[in-house]
Amino acid sequence: MAAETAKTPRTERGRKTMRAILDAAAIEFGTNGFGDTSIVSITQRAKVALGSFYTYFDSKEEVFRALVQDMSAQVGKHAASAMSGADNALERERSALTAFLQFAREHKEIYRIIDEAEFADPESYRAHYEGSAVRIFERLQEGSATGDLAEELSEAHAWAIMGMNVFLGLRYGVWSEEKSAEEIAAVANQILSRGIAQR
Repeated sequence: MAAETAKTPRTERGRKTMRAILDAAAIEFGTNGFGDTSIVSITQRAKVALGSFYTYFDSKEEVFRALVQDMSAQVGKHAASAMSGADNALERERSALTAFLQFAREHKEIYRIIDEAEFADPESYRAHYEGSAVRIFERLQEGSATGDLAEELSEAHAWAIMGMNVFLGLRYGVWSEEKSAEEIAAVANQILSRGIAQR
């Protein structure tokens, strides 16, 4: 669900309507881009009245911002669910990346939407990546505390892992699906666990 606002729906029907609007907005923005998407096209795809849109959002910019926040939250939720049974820090990272790759394959529009956010809503764009990095860094700190990972890991390590994950998602989630999500996550996990230097 999008970030809590004064317009947060209070009924199940309202939640379903807002969800329909956000899902339709994802397809419209993901297909046509921010500039060529209109409120009318979103409501037509969502099969809701124009008035219903304005019950929850004041503008195209506002629904776009809510969509970026919603997609970022969905990514975090998928990763958290996938990691719940992992035994150690490296396994958590593999599970998180596998879940992200699967999410990207099901929601290929996420890349265009996040990329457009850099210009359409820079604050949400930055918040998306900063929030993701914080979650990864917290996992790294937990792994260090349990002895699974090195002690000297920093925020920069979290950003490096996120960068790797983002581009693996682009290459093997959006551009092609020639390898399974598990295979790609295993490659990334090998980099984290062993590095690429000749030993």
